[in-house]
Amino acid sequence: MDRADVVIVGAGAAGLFCAGVAGQRGLSVLLIDHAEKVAEKIRISGGGRCNFTNRDAGPANFLSENPAFCRSALARYTPARFVALVQRHRIAWHEKHKGQLFCDDSSESIIQMLLRECEAGGVRRWQPCRVEGVRQTAAGGFELDTARGPVRTRQLVVATGGLSIPKIGASDWGHRLARQFGHRIVEPRPGLVPLTFAAADWAPFAELAGLALPVRVATGDKPARGEFLEDLLFTHRGLSGPAVLQISSHWRPGQMLELDLLPGIDLAAALREAKQRSRKQLGNELLTWLPARLAEKVCAPLGELARRTLPEQRDATLIGLADRLQRWQLLPSGTEGYRKAEVTLGGVDTRELSSQTMESRRVPGLHFVGEVVDVTGWLGGYNFQWAWASAQACALGLQPAGA
Repeated sequence: MDRADVVIVGAGAAGLFCAGVAGQRGLSVLLIDHAEKVAEKIRISGGGRCNFTNRDAGPANFLSENPAFCRSALARYTPARFVALVQRHRIAWHEKHKGQLFCDDSSESIIQMLLRECEAGGVRRWQPCRVEGVRQTAAGGFELDTARGPVRTRQLVVATGGLSIPKIGASDWGHRLARQFGHRIVEPRPGLVPLTFAAADWAPFAELAGLALPVRVATGDKPARGEFLEDLLFTHRGLSGPAVLQISSHWRPGQMLELDLLPGIDLAAALREAKQRSRKQLGNELLTWLPARLAEKVCAPLGELARRTLPEQRDATLIGLADRLQRWQLLPSGTEGYRKAEVTLGGVDTRELSSQTMESRRVPGLHFVGEVVDVTGWLGGYNFQWAWASAQACALGLQPAGA
């Protein structure tokens, strides 16, 4: 029977970070993961350069049924603290727009940093190794049946449970374990994911695949309304790009999307002003603001009207066109699912966890960190910051031997 002060299941961002902090506090730590490769989700993130945090991360950038829960962990472990760790390991990084921080080189730099932190804490890692069963012991604590034999521990940390990108080993193990011990699961669903449309509805726009432009996108009603100003990307099956990935976490089946294809412009006023000075056809005038392929699609329903010059246009036609472009209503049929989702929304109900230590209020010694809990960040490094912050809160709350 192997023993450890704490067993952490899941060697992703949250699991590795929690293991390193706990080990350096003097706890004996065993880290277990079923995948062949360590931290594959870190490896592929940020186009291979790992958007490891966001400088501006705060509670307002996260979604949860219990939105106040994330405040404590985020306040106690800030982006600046993780940046300091990155710099201590001499990893070069740079900032992109909206506070997004990336490695100059490969995501592998972050993985190796986390592994070095684990080594500094004497963390043992079993990988690949499956956990086939977990049960509480009469003396308090847990016994795990693993592919490498049984393990007994006083404290168990679940750092796996994101369903996104199953081809790299994502599974619902963490959700199943939580249910086994009586925890409620907020319905999981794909987040930060492209949206799709019924084939017949999307047929007129499918040939725009690859076209990108900045938009304002919104969905839902207050207080659950989401709205973002980001780039939109047309695909063969629907819409993607940062704007749609962001809004997808707010979108629910049956809800409309509202797109403003020309944010910051009063198009109706601009067209009426152009009518006073321009002899261009309406379709050609739209090229001032829109890519040619998109302008052509927008004008197609106007037929002959689009080929008339601006002075020949009625104001009502111009106002109606502007309204269509700046309040374009679309009804998605669904999403691209977990295979394309960057995160999993929902998870372990945080009302049943301590915000100070991530420990279960139901089962002493059982903790949940990272994506498995019902806290999901925006696109742009926020989910990694939650991984670091929740892992740190948990690691500091774990009890050393004899405590």
